Amino acid sequence: MRILILGINFAPELVGIGKYTGEMAVHLAMKGYDVKVITVPPYYPHWRIGEGYSVWCYRKEIVEATRPINVYRCPLWIPGKLSGIKRLIHLASFTASSLPVMLYHVLWRPDVVLTVEPPFFCAYQAWLVARLSGAQSWLHIQDFEIDAAFDLGIVKSTWAKRWIFSAEQWLLGRFDQVSTISGCMLEKLEVKGVDSGKQLLFTNWVDTDQIKPLEHESPMRSELGIRAGEIVALYSGNMGEKQGLEIVIEAARALTFAVPIRFVMCGHGAAYSRLRVLAEGLENILWIPLQPVKRLNDLLNLADIHLLPQRADAADLVMPSKLTGIMASGRPVVATANEGTEVWSVVQGCGITCAPSDYRAFALNVKSLAMDPARRAALGAAARKYAISHFDKEKILNSFESALHYLVTFRQKGNHA
Repeated sequence: MRILILGINFAPELVGIGKYTGEMAVHLAMKGYDVKVITVPPYYPHWRIGEGYSVWCYRKEIVEATRPINVYRCPLWIPGKLSGIKRLIHLASFTASSLPVMLYHVLWRPDVVLTVEPPFFCAYQAWLVARLSGAQSWLHIQDFEIDAAFDLGIVKSTWAKRWIFSAEQWLLGRFDQVSTISGCMLEKLEVKGVDSGKQLLFTNWVDTDQIKPLEHESPMRSELGIRAGEIVALYSGNMGEKQGLEIVIEAARALTFAVPIRFVMCGHGAAYSRLRVLAEGLENILWIPLQPVKRLNDLLNLADIHLLPQRADAADLVMPSKLTGIMASGRPVVATANEGTEVWSVVQGCGITCAPSDYRAFALNVKSLAMDPARRAALGAAARKYAISHFDKEKILNSFESALHYLVTFRQKGNHA
Protein backbone atom coordinates (compact mmCIF):
# COMPACT_ATOMS: atom_id res chain seq x y z
CA MET A 1 0.00 0.00 0.00
CA ARG A 2 1.26 3.47 -0.89
CA ILE A 3 0.70 6.19 1.69
CA LEU A 4 1.42 9.88 1.10
CA ILE A 5 1.63 11.96 4.29
CA LEU A 6 1.41 15.77 4.31
CA GLY A 7 2.20 17.68 7.48
CA ILE A 8 4.18 20.69 8.62
CA ASN A 9 5.66 18.87 11.64
CA PHE A 10 7.77 15.73 11.35
CA ALA A 11 10.79 13.98 12.82
CA PRO A 12 13.35 14.81 14.10
CA GLU A 13 11.23 17.31 16.06
CA LEU A 14 11.26 16.10 19.65
CA VAL A 15 7.87 17.26 20.91
CA GLY A 16 4.33 17.68 19.74
CA ILE A 17 2.84 16.66 16.44
CA GLY A 18 6.15 16.04 14.64
CA LYS A 19 7.08 13.29 17.09
CA TYR A 20 3.82 11.41 16.51
CA THR A 21 3.75 11.82 12.73
CA GLY A 22 7.34 10.62 12.56
CA GLU A 23 6.63 7.54 14.67
CA MET A 24 3.50 6.79 12.65
CA ALA A 25 5.45 6.91 9.38
CA VAL A 26 8.21 4.66 10.75
CA HIS A 27 5.65 2.16 12.07
CA LEU A 28 4.02 1.89 8.65
CA ALA A 29 7.36 1.54 6.87
CA MET A 30 8.45 -1.14 9.32
CA LYS A 31 5.28 -3.05 8.44
CA GLY A 32 6.23 -2.93 4.76
CA TYR A 33 4.14 0.00 3.51
CA ASP A 34 5.53 2.38 0.90
CA VAL A 35 5.54 5.75 2.69
CA LYS A 36 6.36 9.22 1.42
CA VAL A 37 6.22 12.36 3.54
CA ILE A 38 5.94 15.98 2.41
CA THR A 39 6.94 18.38 5.17
CA VAL A 40 9.35 21.21 6.05
CA PRO A 41 12.74 21.38 7.79
CA PRO A 42 12.48 20.79 11.54
CA TYR A 43 11.79 24.09 13.32
CA TYR A 44 9.47 23.43 16.27
CA PRO A 45 9.29 24.41 19.12
CA HIS A 46 12.22 26.85 18.80
CA TRP A 47 10.74 28.56 15.72
CA ARG A 48 14.05 28.40 13.91
CA ILE A 49 15.32 25.97 11.28
CA GLY A 50 17.33 23.05 12.61
CA GLU A 51 21.05 22.90 12.06
CA GLY A 52 22.02 21.56 8.65
CA TYR A 53 18.72 22.53 7.00
CA SER A 54 17.81 25.42 4.71
CA VAL A 55 14.77 27.69 4.92
CA TRP A 56 14.51 28.29 1.19
CA CYS A 57 15.64 25.09 -0.54
CA TYR A 58 13.75 21.93 -1.40
CA ARG A 59 15.44 18.80 -0.13
CA LYS A 60 14.85 15.08 -0.33
CA GLU A 61 16.11 12.72 2.36
CA ILE A 62 15.73 9.07 3.27
CA VAL A 63 14.65 7.75 6.66
CA GLU A 64 15.83 4.17 6.97
CA ALA A 65 13.28 1.55 8.00
CA THR A 66 12.24 -1.88 6.69
CA ARG A 67 11.18 0.10 3.63
CA PRO A 68 12.94 3.47 3.32
CA ILE A 69 10.76 6.55 3.83
CA ASN A 70 11.20 9.31 1.25
CA VAL A 71 10.90 12.68 2.98
CA TYR A 72 10.53 15.87 0.96
CA ARG A 73 11.41 19.07 2.85
CA CYS A 74 9.76 22.19 1.43
CA PRO A 75 10.66 25.87 2.01
CA LEU A 76 9.02 27.59 4.97
CA TRP A 77 8.83 31.20 6.11
CA ILE A 78 9.40 31.59 9.84
CA PRO A 79 8.59 34.94 11.45
CA GLY A 80 11.07 36.51 13.82
CA LYS A 81 8.23 37.53 16.14
CA LEU A 82 4.86 35.80 16.12
CA SER A 83 1.55 37.55 15.58
CA GLY A 84 -1.80 36.40 14.24
CA ILE A 85 -1.16 37.59 10.68
CA LYS A 86 2.44 36.34 10.65
CA ARG A 87 1.33 32.93 11.85
CA LEU A 88 -1.16 32.72 8.96
CA ILE A 89 1.54 33.73 6.46
CA HIS A 90 3.85 31.13 8.00
CA LEU A 91 1.28 28.37 7.46
CA ALA A 92 0.39 29.65 4.00
CA SER A 93 4.05 29.52 2.95
CA PHE A 94 4.08 25.75 3.51
CA THR A 95 0.80 25.36 1.66
CA ALA A 96 2.30 27.17 -1.33
CA SER A 97 5.71 25.48 -1.29
CA SER A 98 4.29 21.98 -0.83
CA LEU A 99 1.65 22.25 -3.58
CA PRO A 100 3.92 21.44 -6.57
CA VAL A 101 5.43 18.47 -4.68
CA MET A 102 1.96 17.20 -3.84
CA LEU A 103 0.76 17.56 -7.44
CA TYR A 104 3.85 15.72 -8.69
CA HIS A 105 2.88 12.76 -6.51
CA VAL A 106 -0.42 12.35 -8.31
CA LEU A 107 1.70 10.36 -10.78
CA TRP A 108 2.87 8.11 -7.92
CA ARG A 109 -0.73 6.94 -7.50
CA PRO A 110 -0.94 6.67 -3.70
CA ASP A 111 -3.63 4.54 -2.12
CA VAL A 112 -4.13 6.97 0.78
CA VAL A 113 -3.33 10.65 1.12
CA LEU A 114 -3.16 11.52 4.82
CA THR A 115 -2.76 15.08 6.05
CA VAL A 116 -2.29 16.23 9.62
CA GLU A 117 -3.93 19.37 10.98
CA PRO A 118 -2.50 21.85 11.72
CA PRO A 119 -2.26 23.38 9.26
CA PHE A 120 -5.80 23.13 7.95
CA PHE A 121 -4.57 25.28 5.03
CA CYS A 122 -3.14 22.10 3.50
CA ALA A 123 -6.34 20.08 3.72
CA TYR A 124 -7.72 21.22 0.37
CA GLN A 125 -4.65 20.25 -1.62
CA ALA A 126 -4.44 16.88 0.16
CA TRP A 127 -8.08 16.20 -0.75
CA LEU A 128 -7.47 17.39 -4.33
CA VAL A 129 -4.42 15.16 -4.81
CA ALA A 130 -6.39 12.20 -3.44
CA ARG A 131 -9.17 12.84 -5.95
CA LEU A 132 -6.78 13.28 -8.87
CA SER A 133 -4.86 10.10 -8.02
CA GLY A 134 -7.88 7.96 -7.12
CA ALA A 135 -6.69 7.65 -3.51
CA GLN A 136 -8.63 7.67 -0.27
CA SER A 137 -8.34 10.94 1.68
CA TRP A 138 -7.67 11.02 5.43
CA LEU A 139 -7.57 14.12 7.64
CA HIS A 140 -6.07 13.62 11.10
CA ILE A 141 -6.77 16.51 13.49
CA GLN A 142 -4.26 16.99 16.28
CA ASP A 143 -5.46 20.51 16.99
CA PHE A 144 -8.60 22.43 16.01
CA GLU A 145 -6.40 25.35 15.02
CA ILE A 146 -9.13 27.47 13.42
CA ASP A 147 -11.28 27.38 16.57
CA ALA A 148 -8.21 27.96 18.73
CA ALA A 149 -7.04 30.90 16.62
CA PHE A 150 -10.31 32.73 17.23
CA ASP A 151 -10.88 31.61 20.83
CA LEU A 152 -7.34 32.44 21.95
CA GLY A 153 -7.35 35.79 20.14
CA ILE A 154 -4.45 34.80 17.88
CA VAL A 155 -6.68 35.90 15.00
CA LYS A 156 -8.96 38.76 16.06
CA SER A 157 -10.70 39.66 12.83
CA THR A 158 -14.36 38.67 12.83
CA TRP A 159 -15.41 39.64 9.30
CA ALA A 160 -14.20 36.36 7.81
CA LYS A 161 -15.11 34.06 10.68
CA ARG A 162 -18.43 32.83 9.28
CA TRP A 163 -16.92 32.25 5.83
CA ILE A 164 -13.92 30.37 7.24
CA PHE A 165 -16.05 28.02 9.33
CA SER A 166 -18.38 27.38 6.38
CA ALA A 167 -15.40 26.52 4.18
CA GLU A 168 -14.03 24.24 6.91
CA GLN A 169 -17.34 22.39 7.24
CA TRP A 170 -17.56 21.90 3.47
CA LEU A 171 -14.04 20.51 3.26
CA LEU A 172 -14.37 18.26 6.31
CA GLY A 173 -17.34 16.62 4.63
CA ARG A 174 -15.26 15.78 1.55
CA PHE A 175 -12.69 13.59 3.31
CA ASP A 176 -13.16 9.81 3.33
CA GLN A 177 -11.85 9.56 6.90
CA VAL A 178 -11.53 12.19 9.64
CA SER A 179 -9.75 11.21 12.84
CA THR A 180 -8.82 13.06 15.99
CA ILE A 181 -7.18 12.37 19.31
CA SER A 182 -9.83 12.58 22.04
CA GLY A 183 -13.48 11.85 22.70
CA CYS A 184 -14.38 15.51 23.17
CA MET A 185 -12.67 16.38 19.89
CA LEU A 186 -14.76 13.68 18.21
CA GLU A 187 -17.85 15.38 19.58
CA LYS A 188 -16.64 18.60 17.97
CA LEU A 189 -16.45 16.79 14.61
CA GLU A 190 -20.10 15.90 15.11
CA VAL A 191 -20.94 19.55 15.68
CA LYS A 192 -19.04 20.45 12.52
CA GLY A 193 -21.21 18.07 10.52
CA VAL A 194 -18.77 15.22 9.85
CA ASP A 195 -20.67 12.00 9.15
CA SER A 196 -20.34 9.56 12.05
CA GLY A 197 -19.28 6.80 9.67
CA LYS A 198 -16.22 8.82 8.70
CA GLN A 199 -15.14 9.65 12.26
CA LEU A 200 -12.35 7.77 14.00
CA LEU A 201 -10.68 8.09 17.39
CA PHE A 202 -6.90 7.90 16.80
CA THR A 203 -5.27 8.89 20.08
CA ASN A 204 -1.67 9.78 20.69
CA TRP A 205 0.43 7.08 22.28
CA VAL A 206 3.49 6.26 24.32
CA ASP A 207 5.95 3.38 24.31
CA THR A 208 5.38 2.10 27.83
CA ASP A 209 8.47 -0.11 27.58
CA GLN A 210 10.70 2.92 27.01
CA ILE A 211 8.90 5.40 29.26
CA LYS A 212 8.48 3.80 32.67
CA PRO A 213 9.21 4.45 36.34
CA LEU A 214 12.88 4.12 37.21
CA GLU A 215 13.88 1.82 40.04
CA HIS A 216 16.43 4.39 41.11
CA GLU A 217 16.69 8.17 41.25
CA SER A 218 16.92 9.91 37.90
CA PRO A 219 20.58 10.78 37.15
CA MET A 220 19.40 14.21 36.06
CA ARG A 221 18.85 15.24 39.68
CA SER A 222 22.58 15.29 40.40
CA GLU A 223 23.41 16.64 36.94
CA LEU A 224 21.15 19.64 37.52
CA GLY A 225 22.24 20.17 41.12
CA ILE A 226 18.87 19.27 42.66
CA ARG A 227 19.44 19.01 46.39
CA ALA A 228 18.39 16.00 48.46
CA GLY A 229 14.88 16.51 49.78
CA GLU A 230 13.86 18.99 47.09
CA ILE A 231 10.61 18.19 45.33
CA VAL A 232 10.79 18.68 41.56
CA ALA A 233 7.74 20.12 39.82
CA LEU A 234 8.40 19.72 36.09
CA TYR A 235 6.91 21.30 33.00
CA SER A 236 8.32 19.89 29.78
CA GLY A 237 7.34 20.68 26.20
CA ASN A 238 6.32 23.56 24.01
CA MET A 239 6.18 26.96 25.67
CA GLY A 240 3.48 28.59 23.58
CA GLU A 241 0.43 30.72 24.22
CA LYS A 242 -2.06 27.83 24.49
CA GLN A 243 -0.32 26.41 27.56
CA GLY A 244 -1.04 29.30 29.92
CA LEU A 245 2.37 28.87 31.56
CA GLU A 246 2.06 32.09 33.54
CA ILE A 247 0.30 30.00 36.18
CA VAL A 248 3.50 28.02 36.78
CA ILE A 249 5.51 31.21 37.25
CA GLU A 250 2.95 32.52 39.74
CA ALA A 251 2.94 29.20 41.61
CA ALA A 252 6.73 29.37 41.90
CA ARG A 253 6.43 32.92 43.21
CA ALA A 254 3.78 31.91 45.76
CA LEU A 255 5.80 28.91 46.99
CA THR A 256 9.21 30.58 47.19
CA PHE A 257 9.32 30.33 50.99
CA ALA A 258 7.12 27.23 51.39
CA VAL A 259 8.23 23.60 51.16
CA PRO A 260 11.48 23.01 49.23
CA ILE A 261 10.13 22.80 45.68
CA ARG A 262 12.28 23.25 42.58
CA PHE A 263 10.30 24.15 39.49
CA VAL A 264 11.97 22.90 36.30
CA MET A 265 10.92 24.42 32.98
CA CYS A 266 12.15 22.28 30.08
CA GLY A 267 11.56 23.34 26.49
CA HIS A 268 11.15 26.34 24.25
CA GLY A 269 8.51 28.08 22.20
CA ALA A 270 6.88 31.33 21.16
CA ALA A 271 6.24 32.46 24.76
CA TYR A 272 9.67 31.49 26.12
CA SER A 273 11.25 34.96 26.22
CA ARG A 274 8.16 36.55 27.76
CA LEU A 275 8.05 33.85 30.46
CA ARG A 276 11.73 34.33 31.30
CA VAL A 277 11.10 38.04 31.84
CA LEU A 278 8.06 37.26 33.99
CA ALA A 279 10.16 34.90 36.13
CA GLU A 280 13.06 37.29 36.75
CA GLY A 281 14.30 37.07 40.33
CA LEU A 282 12.75 33.67 41.07
CA GLU A 283 15.57 31.40 42.20
CA ASN A 284 13.35 28.33 42.60
CA ILE A 285 12.90 27.94 38.81
CA LEU A 286 15.45 26.10 36.70
CA TRP A 287 15.29 26.51 32.91
CA ILE A 288 16.69 23.74 30.73
CA PRO A 289 16.49 22.97 27.00
CA LEU A 290 14.56 20.13 25.43
CA GLN A 291 16.29 16.82 26.02
CA PRO A 292 17.17 14.26 23.33
CA VAL A 293 14.96 11.21 22.96
CA LYS A 294 17.48 8.97 24.72
CA ARG A 295 17.17 11.15 27.84
CA LEU A 296 13.38 11.43 27.82
CA ASN A 297 12.75 8.74 30.44
CA ASP A 298 15.38 10.25 32.74
CA LEU A 299 13.73 13.65 32.29
CA LEU A 300 10.22 12.44 33.04
CA ASN A 301 11.47 10.54 36.08
CA LEU A 302 13.20 13.70 37.30
CA ALA A 303 9.75 14.93 38.30
CA ASP A 304 8.09 14.24 41.60
CA ILE A 305 5.13 16.18 40.19
CA HIS A 306 4.33 16.93 36.55
CA LEU A 307 2.69 20.22 35.62
CA LEU A 308 0.10 20.45 32.85
CA PRO A 309 -1.30 23.98 32.53
CA GLN A 310 -3.70 24.86 29.73
CA ARG A 311 -5.77 27.93 28.97
CA ALA A 312 -9.51 27.51 29.45
CA ASP A 313 -10.28 28.77 25.94
CA ALA A 314 -8.16 25.96 24.48
CA ALA A 315 -10.06 23.23 26.31
CA ASP A 316 -11.00 20.32 24.03
CA LEU A 317 -9.64 22.16 20.97
CA VAL A 318 -6.33 20.46 21.71
CA MET A 319 -5.35 17.44 23.79
CA PRO A 320 -1.88 17.88 25.29
CA SER A 321 0.35 15.27 23.67
CA LYS A 322 2.75 15.34 26.61
CA LEU A 323 0.12 13.72 28.85
CA THR A 324 0.90 10.23 27.49
CA GLY A 325 4.53 10.35 28.61
CA ILE A 326 3.66 12.00 31.91
CA MET A 327 1.33 9.17 32.84
CA ALA A 328 3.62 6.42 31.59
CA SER A 329 6.41 7.72 33.85
CA GLY A 330 4.29 6.87 36.89
CA ARG A 331 4.24 10.36 38.34
CA PRO A 332 1.20 12.41 39.42
CA VAL A 333 0.15 15.51 37.51
CA VAL A 334 -1.24 18.86 38.55
CA ALA A 335 -3.34 20.14 35.65
CA THR A 336 -5.58 23.08 34.89
CA ALA A 337 -8.85 21.88 33.39
CA ASN A 338 -12.50 22.70 33.88
CA GLU A 339 -14.83 19.92 34.95
CA GLY A 340 -16.17 17.92 32.02
CA THR A 341 -13.27 18.55 29.67
CA GLU A 342 -11.19 15.68 28.29
CA VAL A 343 -8.09 16.56 30.31
CA TRP A 344 -10.17 16.76 33.50
CA SER A 345 -11.66 13.32 32.79
CA VAL A 346 -8.31 11.66 32.09
CA VAL A 347 -6.52 13.17 35.07
CA GLN A 348 -9.16 12.06 37.59
CA GLY A 349 -7.53 9.49 39.86
CA CYS A 350 -4.06 10.23 38.43
CA GLY A 351 -3.55 13.77 39.67
CA ILE A 352 -5.25 16.98 40.74
CA THR A 353 -7.05 19.57 38.63
CA CYS A 354 -8.16 23.13 39.16
CA ALA A 355 -9.70 25.86 37.05
CA PRO A 356 -7.25 27.34 34.51
CA SER A 357 -7.57 30.84 35.95
CA ASP A 358 -7.16 29.82 39.60
CA TYR A 359 -3.51 30.62 40.33
CA ARG A 360 -3.95 30.13 44.07
CA ALA A 361 -5.52 26.66 43.74
CA PHE A 362 -2.79 25.57 41.34
CA ALA A 363 -0.07 26.56 43.81
CA LEU A 364 -1.92 24.89 46.69
CA ASN A 365 -2.30 21.67 44.68
CA VAL A 366 1.44 21.61 43.99
CA LYS A 367 2.17 22.26 47.65
CA SER A 368 -0.22 19.57 48.91
CA LEU A 369 1.33 16.91 46.68
CA ALA A 370 4.83 18.02 47.58
CA MET A 371 4.03 17.42 51.25
CA ASP A 372 2.35 14.02 50.72
CA PRO A 373 4.69 11.35 49.30
CA ALA A 374 2.17 8.54 49.85
CA ARG A 375 -0.45 10.34 47.77
CA ARG A 376 2.11 11.05 45.05
CA ALA A 377 2.95 7.36 44.89
CA ALA A 378 -0.69 6.28 44.71
CA LEU A 379 -1.61 8.79 42.00
CA GLY A 380 1.53 7.95 40.04
CA ALA A 381 0.75 4.23 40.10
CA ALA A 382 -2.76 4.96 38.83
CA ALA A 383 -1.34 7.14 36.05
CA ARG A 384 0.98 4.35 34.94
CA LYS A 385 -1.88 1.85 34.89
CA TYR A 386 -4.02 4.23 32.80
CA ALA A 387 -1.21 4.76 30.30
CA ILE A 388 -0.75 1.03 29.78
CA SER A 389 -4.50 0.55 29.30
CA HIS A 390 -5.22 3.53 27.05
CA PHE A 391 -2.01 4.82 25.42
CA ASP A 392 -0.07 1.69 24.42
CA LYS A 393 1.87 2.47 21.25
CA GLU A 394 1.63 -0.88 19.47
CA LYS A 395 -2.05 -1.31 20.20
CA ILE A 396 -2.96 2.16 18.90
CA LEU A 397 -0.80 2.00 15.77
CA ASN A 398 -1.97 -1.51 14.92
CA SER A 399 -5.57 -0.30 15.20
CA PHE A 400 -4.69 2.62 12.91
CA GLU A 401 -3.19 0.19 10.43
CA SER A 402 -6.40 -1.85 10.44
CA ALA A 403 -8.40 1.32 9.75
CA LEU A 404 -6.15 2.03 6.76
CA HIS A 405 -6.84 -1.43 5.34
CA TYR A 406 -10.56 -1.03 5.83
CA LEU A 407 -10.51 2.38 4.16
CA VAL A 408 -8.73 1.08 1.06
CA THR A 409 -10.19 -2.42 0.85
CA PHE A 410 -13.84 -2.09 1.81
CA ARG A 411 -14.85 1.40 0.76
CA GLN A 412 -15.71 1.85 -2.89
CA LYS A 413 -13.23 4.29 -4.38
CA GLY A 414 -15.74 5.56 -6.87
CA ASN A 415 -18.08 6.94 -4.21
CA HIS A 416 -16.16 10.08 -3.24
CA ALA A 417 -18.14 13.01 -1.86
